[in-house]
Amino acid sequence: MFLAKGQVIVSHRGRASGKKIYSAEHGNGGLEYPLVVLINGESASASEIVAGAIQDHDRGLVVGETSFGKGLVQNEYPLNENTGLLLTIAKYYTPSGRLIQRQFSGKSLYDYYYYHGDDNEKDPSAKQPREVRTTDSGRPVFGGGGIAPDEKVTPPVLNAFQRRMEFRYTAFFDFAKHYLAAHNTITRDFQVDDRVLGEFRRFLAEKKIEYTEDDLQQNMEYARRRIKQELFVFIFGKPDGDRLALDYDPQVLKAIELLPRAKTLASNAHRVVAQRLP
Repeated sequence: MFLAKGQVIVSHRGRASGKKIYSAEHGNGGLEYPLVVLINGESASASEIVAGAIQDHDRGLVVGETSFGKGLVQNEYPLNENTGLLLTIAKYYTPSGRLIQRQFSGKSLYDYYYYHGDDNEKDPSAKQPREVRTTDSGRPVFGGGGIAPDEKVTPPVLNAFQRRMEFRYTAFFDFAKHYLAAHNTITRDFQVDDRVLGEFRRFLAEKKIEYTEDDLQQNMEYARRRIKQELFVFIFGKPDGDRLALDYDPQVLKAIELLPRAKTLASNAHRVVAQRLP
């Protein structure tokens, strides 16, 4: 869907097997729209294959955080008692030849699962040189530890007030239920105005939820967004609530901002590749 016909998507090879290449059989039919791929430390396996192929062919930009680093090929061997053995037989490589799999020898199972993506930088055993390859246009990319983004953008970290409202009290979720019990419904043009915020203050007081007016003033925009999001989830469903959250997501906003650059990147890559042809 994203690459030209015949372009390599991924390959794998193992100790007892030769290299096997998977290429785009049909191609994108000439649809060269700009493309940005979002990844984070939970992006693993097939999603890393997609991100790596897009990046290596300069088809688009990869934005977010370094991916998990899981690029193993496994065969299943049935055993007795309805059990089976998954045996790793090969590793996946991006089109430029980058190894997707992160190093897992010499560390505990705990470290492997909980220090991954950008968190892997906290693991002393991860301080090792990474292999360098180049994209179609000659940009350097790194392998052997997941897919590193072209633009690193971390998600926002909740402050003390936000964590307290979200996890200790579930204040926004509970207020949404309280508000709808009194008002029945809302429309799609609903806004969290001063009247709604006044009800939110009274609700916090009734529930003896600890906060100060300074806390609320410093987090006013956050509170407005979260109240509206929870109300939309109740009335219109979770997808609508998620769409509201994306309007303020720094990784999504950065991806949208970078779409023109992604288009230029793909155009430049086409030109470079064409110049290399005899």
